[in-house]
Amino acid sequence: MQPTRSNTRRFSQPRRLGFAFNLRKAVFVLPNLFTLSSVFCGFYAILLAGDSPGPDELYRASLAIFFGVFFDMADGRVARLTRTQSDFGVQLDSLADQVTFGVAPGVVLYQWALRPFGLAGAAVACIYVCCGAMRLARFNVLASRAPGPMKYFIGVPIPTAATVLLSLVMFHQRTYAEPPHSTWSILALVLVVSYLMISNVRYRSFKDLKPSKLSLTILCALLVLFGTLSVLVKPTFALALFAWGYLTFGMLEEVIFYRRRRREESQRAAAPSVPTQPTQDKP
Repeated sequence: MQPTRSNTRRFSQPRRLGFAFNLRKAVFVLPNLFTLSSVFCGFYAILLAGDSPGPDELYRASLAIFFGVFFDMADGRVARLTRTQSDFGVQLDSLADQVTFGVAPGVVLYQWALRPFGLAGAAVACIYVCCGAMRLARFNVLASRAPGPMKYFIGVPIPTAATVLLSLVMFHQRTYAEPPHSTWSILALVLVVSYLMISNVRYRSFKDLKPSKLSLTILCALLVLFGTLSVLVKPTFALALFAWGYLTFGMLEEVIFYRRRRREESQRAAAPSVPTQPTQDKP
């Protein structure tokens, strides 16, 4: 029996699957996966810094948050490379930063040096978390009013604040592996860094830095210095030195150029605003 034309068409056509792969949606998910990986790092750090953690647990918790910094730096760049910037990604990034660089460091700092103060230590750790939340909220408001890449950050970015404080935790745990003795000084440092997040001190974002002979020379010199300190002393010491150096450099630059910046702000406020194209930036 010869097959009819209708039967031939039916058997020759491939069967369709129950779903269709959408490459555009898959690319859109990619930067969000980096953001959620940062959330996992913060959540894992909270688990490690649970009840009565030892030196190894505190070190690993701090290291997990540093991995979160890597994912936080990558998600924005991946979004720009794949042209998948969106308001959803911006809001998700802020929520992820609050978990990874706000709540998780607050728990680690409390377990490391603030726990002996009892309720006062918990309050100081909470102040850090709250200042981080206000820092992220202010950044979102400023970014919506003046979209575009920022030359300066107003206040210390929350990932930088977490790096500054947790670099001390990592250095102390790898050097002494015991509870810190000068807990009052650590409490004061946490309050200072918390204030700097909501302050008007400007910190360079280096997003306007273009490759040149001078910039490449400075970068190579910093890398050589970091490597030398890592070999001669400890990698955690080099990390702490660079983190606190960036924090100090911003404060010194603010003091030196205070008057000039206030003059520029008054001139900018008097000049008519020019609309710019919105771009995704990092808090």
